[in-house]
Amino acid sequence: MTQLRAKSQHQPPEPAKQSGLDRFFRISQRGSTFGREVRGGVTTFVAMCYIVLLNPLILGASADITGARLSTEQVTTATALAAGVTTILMGLVGNAPLALAAGLGVNGVVAFQMAPAMTWAQAFGLVVLEGVCIVLMAVSGVRERIINAIPMPLKIAITVGIGLYIALVGLVSAGFVTRTPDAANSTVPVRMGEGGHLAGWPIAIFCVGLLLMIVLISRGVAGAVLISIVVATVLAVVVNAVFDVQGWGLVEPNVPDHIVASPDFSLFGDIDLFGGFGSAGAVTASVFLFTLVLSGFFDAMGTITSVSEEAGLTRNGKVEGMGRILLVDGAGALAGGVTGSAPNTVFLESAAGVGEGARTGLASVVTGALFTATLFLTPIAAVVPAQAAAPALVVIGGMMMAQCRRIPWQDMDFAIPVFLTIALIPFTYSITNGIGAGLVAYVVIKVCKRKWREIGWLLAVLAVVFGVYFGIEGIT
Repeated sequence: MTQLRAKSQHQPPEPAKQSGLDRFFRISQRGSTFGREVRGGVTTFVAMCYIVLLNPLILGASADITGARLSTEQVTTATALAAGVTTILMGLVGNAPLALAAGLGVNGVVAFQMAPAMTWAQAFGLVVLEGVCIVLMAVSGVRERIINAIPMPLKIAITVGIGLYIALVGLVSAGFVTRTPDAANSTVPVRMGEGGHLAGWPIAIFCVGLLLMIVLISRGVAGAVLISIVVATVLAVVVNAVFDVQGWGLVEPNVPDHIVASPDFSLFGDIDLFGGFGSAGAVTASVFLFTLVLSGFFDAMGTITSVSEEAGLTRNGKVEGMGRILLVDGAGALAGGVTGSAPNTVFLESAAGVGEGARTGLASVVTGALFTATLFLTPIAAVVPAQAAAPALVVIGGMMMAQCRRIPWQDMDFAIPVFLTIALIPFTYSITNGIGAGLVAYVVIKVCKRKWREIGWLLAVLAVVFGVYFGIEGIT
């Protein structure tokens, strides 16, 4: 009896029972908690909810070939619906803290290049075809194979370049960095603030929010990013009410007159898959489709790789569950066409939620649920100004720069391609451009040094594709 009692005293304690939610999303396994996932999901939403307001302005600024324009109500509903559904799908299927919404840049292609050459239904039809192409590449494994073929130093360079891109987007959206009006006749294309100086309440709110976020993060305060955004938003609302401030940009921080707004689903399903080839011509429509596929493919690849790296979801350079993640991303492009919101893709602002501790798809479910709620609560989403959300992009971008230490700068086969990737992503405001320039330079260096086997046929094909991409205007 004594021996049995002694034996039982040395038995290891039984592991704590996990809830079904924990097991499904593997929250504990990834070193996270329910609270961190919720905070991360809310933070990502707050950082990117501007798209619900910005996308209608971009798509609504152009008329199609018939002169028809999209209404703000139509595009707002489409944007919130597509973002909500695809982000929840990413959480449930991909189990990754990645949020999707109408892609910036590619929505400009739809609005200002495609729509004037065809009807809106035909433009969204081409978007659906883009989604189908990307889904087929994901299902066949081609897309994942391409990502895995890219050398690790270039993958790290993508993360660093996107970090700079995120920071620049934050600085520009806050008004801390602005374009020089006569940039064509000046050697300085951008400057600090308006007229080269920082002035006005909006900039002050951004600086307060940024400094508060830096202090809270350095002190290890839980929820630092979200706390800073909320505090800066409240301060902006108070300041704007007292001083009637101008210069906030897209979102003016006012207490909304009403909370609930009725959605308009009239764009849903209004697509013409192949009509654009007749309206714009087969060659032009094919170029549009090629541009959409290439941009959607590599923009998402860079974002997924870099954000997953920050979240600790990579093993030996490969992202956990990449096949499922890529499938949902492709479905997002397709959903963007069906809803009429432009191709949906993974957003860089997902890094803000990761910085808040998000590690699983539960954060995406939270973000998606909030986007779905904005179908009816758009006035509330219109309260957060860019100056309150932008500090998160600057801080998270700075954190992503830490990956520079893993780049083999002494290896000249990688040094220049890595530099081009890092530099051109923010300088050209395009992830695709940076990835393409880095890959082309890497392949050219290997070819000139006769290191054929180190390239592989897949990278060689990609280099040719990007050569066509960079020269598409001349080819056309």
